[in-house]
Amino acid sequence: MLIALIVTVGLVLLVTMFGVGIYNGLVGGRNRYKNAFAQIDVQLKRRHDLIPNLVETAKGYMQHEKETLEAVITARNRAVSAAGSAHDNPGDPSAMMALAGAEGALTASLGRLFALSEAYPDLKANQQMSELSEELTSTENRVAFARQAYNDAVTSYNTTRQKFPAIMLAGAMGFSDAGLLESIEAPEERQAPQVSFS
Repeated sequence: MLIALIVTVGLVLLVTMFGVGIYNGLVGGRNRYKNAFAQIDVQLKRRHDLIPNLVETAKGYMQHEKETLEAVITARNRAVSAAGSAHDNPGDPSAMMALAGAEGALTASLGRLFALSEAYPDLKANQQMSELSEELTSTENRVAFARQAYNDAVTSYNTTRQKFPAIMLAGAMGFSDAGLLESIEAPEERQAPQVSFS
């Protein structure tokens, strides 16, 4: 009787420790991807803060391109809103998809702004515009690195969550799959350029 009680208590303790280990692993994975998203959030805020200065600088030179400048500001505002939603729910697949879409639209509108700026030699020569463009490019690179780190953390978390036996407990403990942050480039930027020698 005493041996059966000891064995039962031992099994209960073993199962409890096993469950605690799974829970702690999932918490650690979730915290890693949330921290990785915080790094993206910092860089996106920096990007979003640079854009009004860029538009204001361009506005003095590109008075006939009001529609393009307004499109950049509209896209920026949507991206800020999407970043706020993603900040509140890092890992939520729909928030990540909305953020990727908004940032892709912002990247596309910035691409149009830079393409149009080529037609304005004074704007191209403007030191503030040059510095802002360089800072924006540097920030874009930081966003790309932060996004890669985030996606790595999410993949690790999702893999841990989906493995047996964690998958049996994860849903009951409130751990759902986290969403990757897909590329924020516009679809046309993701296509390989066509080269022709004819």
